[in-house]
Amino acid sequence: MRILMVIDGLPGGGAEKTVLTLSRGLVEMGHQVSLFSLRKVCDYAIPEGIDYQVVQDNCKKPWRKVTELWRRARLLDEAIIKAQEKGPFDIVFSHLHKTDRIVARTRVISRDKIWYCVHGMFSFAYLRHRRAPSRWFKRTKIRRVYENAQVVAVSNAVLHDLTQNLRITLKRDAVIHNPFDIAHIQQLAAEPFAFEGQEYVIHVGRFHEHKRHDRLLCAFAKSGIPGQLIMMGNGSQKHIEQLKALAKTLGIADKTQFRSFVPNPYPWIKNARQLVLSSDCEGFGNVLVEAIICQTPPVSTRCPGGPSEILNGELARGLSEMNDDGLAKTMWDIWQNPPAIDNTTISAYGIEAICRQYIALAGTKQ
Repeated sequence: MRILMVIDGLPGGGAEKTVLTLSRGLVEMGHQVSLFSLRKVCDYAIPEGIDYQVVQDNCKKPWRKVTELWRRARLLDEAIIKAQEKGPFDIVFSHLHKTDRIVARTRVISRDKIWYCVHGMFSFAYLRHRRAPSRWFKRTKIRRVYENAQVVAVSNAVLHDLTQNLRITLKRDAVIHNPFDIAHIQQLAAEPFAFEGQEYVIHVGRFHEHKRHDRLLCAFAKSGIPGQLIMMGNGSQKHIEQLKALAKTLGIADKTQFRSFVPNPYPWIKNARQLVLSSDCEGFGNVLVEAIICQTPPVSTRCPGGPSEILNGELARGLSEMNDDGLAKTMWDIWQNPPAIDNTTISAYGIEAICRQYIALAGTKQ
């Protein structure tokens, strides 16, 4: 089967990592995968066997924003036409909303072959802080892309947000959790790293406002945890400096380390006493599963999205209320009494099982 993945760049984020993991898994199953990135940025190694292409828009004209989506769609069409000289694509997966807006304007791929992979909660990420008429206008633009379309949601919460909160009627839909190459992650996690033998809590994720690093810093200060707090990720230097200033104000600057994203964060995750996610919203929460695979107890706010679907059974003890005090209490409880993580929980996220669910979409009928 010939499969096309399209994404608007590959910076160090969860959705981007999912695309690469999924692509590698499909190649290993014998499928031909093309991955088109709509920007040059790439913080990950591209797996072998993938036809990776950058479809870059280099327009510098003053009115470039006005014509951006249609212009980039035409560039994508040209790349698809050239790629299909080797045979037509059987199915196309578009990842992230900016990409979806461009793919929705393609003229060379049948709509029955396109599946939009929605990784986040639109009502939170795009609408929460807007007021009318801006909120109405943005909602209308979102509905224009997904109304009567085919959608893969990474969690039940994401699908509910799209169909109920935004009231979008879909032609077909599926909920497929993100795939993880368990053996590969565990192999990478065994590699040496710079902080071996230390006691610490870790957060891995982009430095973005909705990740609520301020909440994590306040909770860590209140928790009384004796170890270090490692904050690992990329983001604007201004935002990082603000967080460093907060750590100093809270009196934990000497216990807090800000580190850039690294291609292999798994040894850092495996050797942590716990991994913490402090977000206001998470479409899925890849890093929680990665912690489970590394046998590291995960802690997360009980925010809208995937964490409550991931942390169940004994692991549900790691879910906290969405405030400093609640997160501090949960962090301390898990530090003192970590939950057991069994292999059954880990195997549910295996790459082959997830890839088969994606492949099955090519045969779905209305």
